[in-house]
Amino acid sequence: MLAEDIIIAPVVTEKSNDELQEGKYTFKVNKKATKVEIAKAVEKLFNVKVLRVNTINVNGKNKRVGYHVGKTSDWKKAIVTIDTNPEEKTYLAKGGKLTKVSKKYKDSIDEFMGA
Repeated sequence: MLAEDIIIAPVVTEKSNDELQEGKYTFKVNKKATKVEIAKAVEKLFNVKVLRVNTINVNGKNKRVGYHVGKTSDWKKAIVTIDTNPEEKTYLAKGGKLTKVSKKYKDSIDEFMGA
């Protein structure tokens, strides 16, 4: 699955806006997508480092229009926690040399609410 097929739309609610300061972003995602696929898609699309992905299956609501009763479709919601303070990481390579890994990650998703 392509990254564009996994992430469908951002979910903008009062609760999701409050969680933005903690680095948590909420997305409507494909129902068949796994947590690993969602994390890779967010990292690819927005160039951020994903720390954690929580998913919720949301059941559709019963709706009524006049005499007819129907149901909205079920969907999947993903709450993605990103690294708000990306730092350089060091580790020991062969020969005992210190090696630094410093990938350029952003600390927020600017495109989330159309900014």
